[in-house]
Parts: sequence; C-alpha cells; structure tokens
Amino acid sequence: MRSERKFALVRIVFGCVWAVDAWFKWQPAFLTGLLDMLKSALDGQPMWAQVWINLWIHIVAFNPYFFAVLVALTETAIAFCLIFGFLTRFAFAISIIFSLLIWSIAEGFGGPYVAGSTDIGSAIIYVFVAVALWLGASWRMYSIDSFLQKKYPTFFLWKDSAHYEFKQKEKTFSSQD
Repeated sequence: MRSERKFALVRIVFGCVWAVDAWFKWQPAFLTGLLDMLKSALDGQPMWAQVWINLWIHIVAFNPYFFAVLVALTETAIAFCLIFGFLTRFAFAISIIFSLLIWSIAEGFGGPYVAGSTDIGSAIIYVFVAVALWLGASWRMYSIDSFLQKKYPTFFLWKDSAHYEFKQKEKTFSSQD
C-alpha cells in the first residue's frame, strides 16, 4: 500500500509538470511560432534526422496554428488525466507516444550529435517516467480511476484484473475467518 501512494504522488507531480508544459504551449509565442521552432530543430542534424523533421514541417505547414493548438490540447489533457487520475493508463499511452514524437521531431532525437553535445533531450525522460508510473500502477491511489473501479469493477477502461482478483481473494479469506 505504501508504494502505491508514492507512485500516485509521483503521478500527480508528473501531471503538474505536464500542466506547466501545457501552459507554455498556450502562450502566443508557441501558438504563432510552431513552424519556426520546428525549422530551427533542423540545425546541425544528420541527414536521416533532417528527412524526418522536414516531413513534419511539411505536414504542420498546412495549418501551423491548428497543430499548435492540438499540441497544447494534448498536453493539457495529459496533465488533467495524470493529476486527477482519470483514464490514467490511456493518458500514459498518449504521454509515451506524444513524448516520443516531441523527442524525435522538435528535439531532433536529442541531437545534434556532434562533439561537445551533452544532452539527449528532455522528452525522452518523460517516456521513462510514464513507463515507470504505468508499471507502478499509479492509478490505484488518489485517482478517479480507483473510485470508478470500485463502483464499476468490470468496466474495461479501469479494470485492473490482477489487483481486482487479489482484492476479491483478500475479501474471501477475511470473510472465512
């Protein structure tokens, strides 16, 4: 029980980090400057990374404001879900995929990889934190999911079968005493 609380608290803090990121994305500088930011990610990248980033620049160029709002909405939704523990596993999946996209596009896979490089980018760390919190089942405490799981234990979106089966066996053993 103690580790579940720790994982839940780290999930909430991680959600707050996403909320700060989302706040920055709602600022006019990001909403109007997404395309320029992506173009600046090309500097010093190897050819294979430039091809990938250019693909996304061409996609985003169709409507940069739409994509900027989409990024801001995605980060806001991830923050909300993690802070309140709502659809947490789905939020972790989106967080992992979205962080990998940020890392590979806006951060150029953490590059440029040249002499003197000292950083692999921050978005890849978000992936590892999300995976760790997912594996730690951080939705079991301090979450809307845990409340809904108790109320509707068989509903697929918050069913935690191993945890649910353990609790059922625990109830069976305690009722036999």
